[in-house]
Amino acid sequence: MALNAIIAGALIAVFACLSLVHIYWLFGGGVGQLAAIPEIDGKIVFQPSALATFVVAIGLALCAVVIAGTAGILALPLSKTVLAWLTRGLAVVLLLRAIGDFRLVGFFKRIRDTRFARLDTVLYSPLCLALAIGSAVIGFVGPG
Repeated sequence: MALNAIIAGALIAVFACLSLVHIYWLFGGGVGQLAAIPEIDGKIVFQPSALATFVVAIGLALCAVVIAGTAGILALPLSKTVLAWLTRGLAVVLLLRAIGDFRLVGFFKRIRDTRFARLDTVLYSPLCLALAIGSAVIGFVGPG
């Protein structure tokens, strides 16, 4: 199995799992939900609506589909060029998320003493960086 196929498979699995977590939250599951929302002075910054949670779940699932299409695992009605650019765009968005907003999220956040901030430093931002790198590899190299 080519390295690109392994990378694509890992990306697809992560995006699918993240989508399923959001579906779990959408249907009332609470485990891990508060750890995924930034907070200031012990108060969450925002309360995601059901619609927002659904949109994120669909978006994450579509990320898996685009990666699968770009890697040649799934036939989609889009050209290879369009799929490659979508995947490259995804890589940029994920890299920007890893860098952050310089306040609450990302490697360069200022607020660092909350549960979310600690998880963001050790898990969320590194995961976004890894997904960005993997997406860039698939987007620039394509099927293996």
